[in-house]
Amino acid sequence: MARTPVLLLAAAAVIAIVALVAMPVRQPAAVESVVRQPNTPTLQAGVAVTPSATLPDFSLRDQHRRPFTAAALNGHWNLVFPGFTHCPDICPTTLAILDRVHELLGSRASGLQVVLLSVDPQRDTPEELARYLEFFNPTFIGVTGEQEQLERLYTGLGVQHIRIPGARGEYSVDHSAALLLVDPEGKLAGYFMPPFNAERLAVDLEPLLAAGDA
Repeated sequence: MARTPVLLLAAAAVIAIVALVAMPVRQPAAVESVVRQPNTPTLQAGVAVTPSATLPDFSLRDQHRRPFTAAALNGHWNLVFPGFTHCPDICPTTLAILDRVHELLGSRASGLQVVLLSVDPQRDTPEELARYLEFFNPTFIGVTGEQEQLERLYTGLGVQHIRIPGARGEYSVDHSAALLLVDPEGKLAGYFMPPFNAERLAVDLEPLLAAGDA
């Protein structure tokens, strides 16, 4: 009989985790409304954020230990993906799809910055991120840092995450799985929900990158 409360708690935890992963962002800005703003991107596979949301200042570092601040998002379009190097499935699958997006965009891909935003800074050192991203695309950027600074960016992007304890001191991290679109002014402009399709992502991104070349 003592097992019943334990089973109920376990079931509740599973339900909470599923709900967390299914929720892409906390929606820090009003999502696309009837009246579109002048610079709102037109997205077929994603949802535009209207008006675009200004991100807070933050101080992180990339996989080469170079500073990564809000200024690093300026001047180009960005796709920010919350994830971690010990992720068993969603993260590697998404990074492989983003590598395919790069391939489809061809020369336009130089105007797109793909950022893996760590939700596991305890294990995701710059060196670990560098080794991990080499498997997918060496142009991708991995970002980590102090928890307080990461939380500032998580909040600005609407990223949710929760640490899930495992056996023998191991753990995993469940997190928002959306791709977050940040515009050349460093503002959150939209997001894409899984499952992702490389061809559809490329169709949405190509005109944005083309406009930047004009």
